[in-house]
Amino acid sequence: MPTFAELLDAVANELQVLERKGDFNVEVLDVTDDSRAVKPGSVFVAVKGERVDGHAFVENAIRSGAVGVVTEASMGPTAVAAVRVANSRVAVGVLGSRFYQDPTSKLRMIGVTGTNGKTTTTYVCKALLEAAGRKVGLIGTVAYQIGADQIPASHTTPGASELQRLFSRALAAGLDTVVMEVSSHALALDRTAGSEFDVAVFTNLTQDHLDFHRDMDDYFRAKLRLFSGLGESVRKPAPKLAIVNADDPRAAQVTAACRVPVWTYGVREAADVKAERVQTSLSGTRFTAITPAGRFPVESALVGEHNVYNLLAAIGVALHEGLSVDQVRDGIARVKNVPGRFERVGEGQPFTLVVDYAHTEDALVRLLTAAQAIRTGRIITVFGCGGDRDRTKRPKMGRVAVELSDVVVLTSDNPRTEDPMAILRDVEVGVKESLKRRPSVRYVMMPDRRQAIEAAIKEARPGDMVLIAGKGHEDYQIIGTQKFHFDDREVAAETIRHVSRSTSDGGLPAT
Repeated sequence: MPTFAELLDAVANELQVLERKGDFNVEVLDVTDDSRAVKPGSVFVAVKGERVDGHAFVENAIRSGAVGVVTEASMGPTAVAAVRVANSRVAVGVLGSRFYQDPTSKLRMIGVTGTNGKTTTTYVCKALLEAAGRKVGLIGTVAYQIGADQIPASHTTPGASELQRLFSRALAAGLDTVVMEVSSHALALDRTAGSEFDVAVFTNLTQDHLDFHRDMDDYFRAKLRLFSGLGESVRKPAPKLAIVNADDPRAAQVTAACRVPVWTYGVREAADVKAERVQTSLSGTRFTAITPAGRFPVESALVGEHNVYNLLAAIGVALHEGLSVDQVRDGIARVKNVPGRFERVGEGQPFTLVVDYAHTEDALVRLLTAAQAIRTGRIITVFGCGGDRDRTKRPKMGRVAVELSDVVVLTSDNPRTEDPMAILRDVEVGVKESLKRRPSVRYVMMPDRRQAIEAAIKEARPGDMVLIAGKGHEDYQIIGTQKFHFDDREVAAETIRHVSRSTSDGGLPAT
């Protein structure tokens, strides 16, 4: 095991050390920013979090056996080695990376960022690379997949110390590549410090997380850090690449920030990887891919034009990683669905039911546009907005739901500590605006999510499409400060099986 002095010497070029006190010739058995995880031999890094300041737990960490502490604040005499740094968030990542012997220097690292499409793009990338025999881990919103282990996801991108631990586990499991979603929170909070990426993908930028970021420019600057940092610290010889959605208005800014080669992809603008002759149906999507490796037909079980973009991004990654066209097509054929992304629930019912994670205005537009392209009957949309999160998107989501649906059921998402009806009234503002243009659309407000799903299913007629949006793969609902088991897919399937559609009290109440 390294000593604290050896760790600090190894990251001298990456970490600005302002002050050192004590004896650093002590063996380090772990690096963590969670005081609850401190054990004898740990180095505890005190980080100022969104709600809690780790500096308040330094003494607790020392009592739990920490042999060293890293802080941003000056400290008096301590019983252990102490370091003051300019940025303790960076310290967690770079010290953790060095402690685990720089695992990302031994892995191919593919990072995907953007508002929408990250999960699907990473799942398709994994399938494509595995079709070529690569051993691939995945870190993202749904779960962390490390070899045979499926670890529940605590965040889209884990904290810095946990992230380095996962990379180390990936190497120990014999993996050669990690594909991961990189959230704006993670980039803004330096969770990826100490990680070297080889390929970075930009999917798009639309409104989200304005409860955390000051404004859209601040949100974009966080995303941009993945690209401006690509190629900054190079420990691997293989070429690096940025892959950018040419159809997004911010594409030129992303490209300008890159110090490595860039491939673009898209449907409308000129691009290095482009889709032509796009055809979508409920059974999937077909298009011709125009790529640096030539033209070839693509057939996928994924539905909707938004998934064409996700497929193009993954094709770009695969071609850069040396896959043949045949391997690309084989990998795409392996992806039958992505958890909670246009995921169909079938129990023999005469209508289509889809569960999707769409929880932003843009994602809801993409979902409803995909539904419009393949509809055979009415579109019945069930959705809500999360509590204690960006309130400005609520009326916007209400507007687009009415513009692109025939029936709208407003319900709770994760209300958290907000009054569910207060959230629905915020959404209703946008609903009523759109009703002036589309007065034929019916809407109801049902804060109980189970009741809302049941009512929508009872309302559905043969040929209709019921869309349950907002939670997707999530198997819980947060009400107050408590988390309860709740899975839209389970509730929908159970309702279809057990609710008689012939009952006279079925369907939605009149508005």
